[in-house]
This record gives sequence, structure tokens and C-alpha cells, in this order.
Amino acid sequence: MRRKIVVPLVVFVLSLAIYLPGNFTLSQGEKNAGAVGAIYWKGNLHTHSLWSDGNDYPDMIADWYKTHGYQFLALTEHNLLAEGEKWATAKKVEGNKGKALEKYVNRFGPTWVEKKMVDGKELVRLKTLEECKKLHEEQGKFLFVPAEEITHKFAKFPIHMNALNVNKAIKPVDGEGIRETMTVNLRNLEEQSKKSGNVTLGFLNHPNFQQSIPAEDIAMCSEIRFFEVHNGHSGVRNYGGDTFPSCEKLWDVALALRLGKLKMPLVYGLATDDSHEYHDIGLGKTNPGRGWVMVRSKQLNADSLLQAMHKGDFYSSTGVVLEDVAVSDGELIVKIKAEAGVSYRTEFIVTYADTSLDSTPVLDKDGKAVMVTRNYAGKIGVVAKDSTETTAKYKFTGRELYVRAKVVSSKLHPNPYQKGDFETAWVQPVVPASK
Repeated sequence: MRRKIVVPLVVFVLSLAIYLPGNFTLSQGEKNAGAVGAIYWKGNLHTHSLWSDGNDYPDMIADWYKTHGYQFLALTEHNLLAEGEKWATAKKVEGNKGKALEKYVNRFGPTWVEKKMVDGKELVRLKTLEECKKLHEEQGKFLFVPAEEITHKFAKFPIHMNALNVNKAIKPVDGEGIRETMTVNLRNLEEQSKKSGNVTLGFLNHPNFQQSIPAEDIAMCSEIRFFEVHNGHSGVRNYGGDTFPSCEKLWDVALALRLGKLKMPLVYGLATDDSHEYHDIGLGKTNPGRGWVMVRSKQLNADSLLQAMHKGDFYSSTGVVLEDVAVSDGELIVKIKAEAGVSYRTEFIVTYADTSLDSTPVLDKDGKAVMVTRNYAGKIGVVAKDSTETTAKYKFTGRELYVRAKVVSSKLHPNPYQKGDFETAWVQPVVPASK
């Protein structure tokens, strides 16, 4: 029997000092200026291994990320943590012409790889997260963030949310709708955080996967502060479809509704891999290396990294590297670490406070409303300024609900989500106080 939990959906009204006239500064807690001595750390927060539906061993996957310049990694298996004993059929890993097990043994040696025969089948024991930590973690160099993908749905809507820095798997529970299903599961994460004392973070995965989650539900779910604006899985429809918008447009609509109507906090955008395939590399495969976050923190530990993310002190990338993101003297400043021979265009994207948020439903061919993001009359998420400088600046006018930046390079991604994708970075939105 499905468990039903009814949760009153109360919109928490934040301090109006953030939005009403005052000094021209960012609201406390929304500043993007990094702490003194903090540096950017590179990490992937959405990854699958043979513990769920990935096709490689967790220690091999971690080895890939570590040797490719990542400093932290979350193995996010579906509704479980990598703990206890689990054996995988060696033949299950058939990538790279059936040589996955051979690669594994060659990398770590026959004494590390545990095998046995059962009913004529060769099985391999999967290493636990704790074993992977002992093998790969190095203080100040590489870190695992314990995590899971809470995998659930409401009706035909897949509702998957990653839970970071957990110490126990969170069993998905039902809500009475899309919004409530997201709410109750994120509240379970928050409850675990209170009991454990860990800083945790939950984010909505691939909102356009299979059936698009409407931006209105994202906006009105006060527990959602993070979502995937870019996911490297080939089937998640980052760029939208015939009746529903791209993940970036979802972001802008959710931001506009939150800040222009609901007086709720910002939503931050993440880039992730959602990697499942590690042997056959190329377009259409769900490979690693397609999207990550760069988090500014003094220390490489889970609490420090997630605290920085809660403050919005990170950016997301598929290849573009930033030296700094800051707000100073009424400007959002983005400094790009330029690569020789590569050009960059920075778009400053805004929705203005006087933009109409009136909307109408999307209709199908029979004139019936489709359960997707609505059509909006106003211009939401417009490019207010672009720059080709490696230090790009946007001067706040006081008319903006928010400002975010997107940096697109002239360099094609070497293994893109979609053919023709250029390396990109997304800077988190900031809220300038009105004059």
C-alpha cells in the first residue's frame, strides 16, 4: 500500500527588507563574495555505479574522477547507500568489449578484486563507500560526499532528488501531488540533518526527464533551493520540447515567481553528470565529465562545501573556468580564467520587477490544458547585457528581481550532452536590493 502523507503547503514569507527599497546591496545570505582564504573545489554530485544502474565498479569510477582533477564526488545510487555486501555478475559489465573486469584487476591488483563462482557464474564483490574512502580519500585532495538519489514519482512525473551528506538511506514517500511529493521527501532529509548534525543538501534532478515538472511547482515548493540546470544524461531533455521549456527557462520562471510574487528565496542551478556508462565513450552515452560544480570553501569537507553552496558561493560548469565571482560597488563581476585561443561571451540574464507574471495554460491539439510550465505574457529571463571581456561586469539598476550570468566559450565540449554544445558556466543568481 502506498503511504500517503498530507503536508500543508505554507509559503514562508521572508523578510521584506530583501525586496523593498533600501541601500543598494545584496541581501544577507545571498552574497557571492567568497570568504578570505577560500578556493574553488571541483566536484560531481550525481553518479551511478554497479550498486544501482551504473556499469562500472565504484572504486574504478572514483579513480576516474580523481585522476581527472576532481576534488570531491558523490556516488548517488537509487534509494540506497553503498554499504553491506553486494556481488555483481562479472558479465553484467560488458562495456569496452567485455574487458571491464580485466581493467579493474589491472588497475588495483588481484588481491583487491574479490571474485567467486556461484552456479557457474563469476561474481565480483562491490566495494562499499567506506572501502572506497580508504582507497581514494586524501585530506585536502579528494573527498567522498555520502549521498543517494531518492528515486520516486507522482503519477507519470518522475521525481528524483539527490540527498547529500546523509548517514542513512532515505526511503521515498508519497505526497498528494508533484509539489507535495518533493516537499515530504526533502523534509525527511532535513529531519535527518537535525538528528545527525550534518549539513545536508537536497536538489531536484533532471526536471525535464520523461515528463517535465512545471516551473510553478518548483517555485512553490519552499524546500527546493537547488535543481539541475544541466544534466549530462542523454535522455533528460535539458533544452526542452514542443510543449515545455528548457531547464534554463524553468529556472528563470521559478526565480521570477519566487521573487516577484511569492517572496521566497532563490533557487540555485547545478551541472552534473548523472553518469552510468564508463567504458564506451561518446555522444548518446551517459558518460562522466559533462558537468560539475565549483564550490568556494576554505576546507575540503562535506559540511564546509555544502554550507558554501547554501550561500550560493559556487558556479556550475561544463568546461569554462572562472577565477572569481563577486559583487562589489553595485556590480556583479565575473572573472574568467581564459584559455589560449578561446573566446568567451558572458550574458547577464535578468527578470525585471515590473515584468508581467500573468500566464495562461499550454493547450494540446484538442484545446485541453497540458500539465507543463504555463505560457507567460511578460519577458522572463532576458539578456540585459552581454560582454566579450574576460572580466565581465553588470551594473545593477535597481529594477531587477535578480541577475544571473552565463558564460559560453567558443570551445566545443569534447564529449557533449548534445552535439555542438560549447563549454559553458552558469553563475548563481543574486538579488540586488531596490533603490
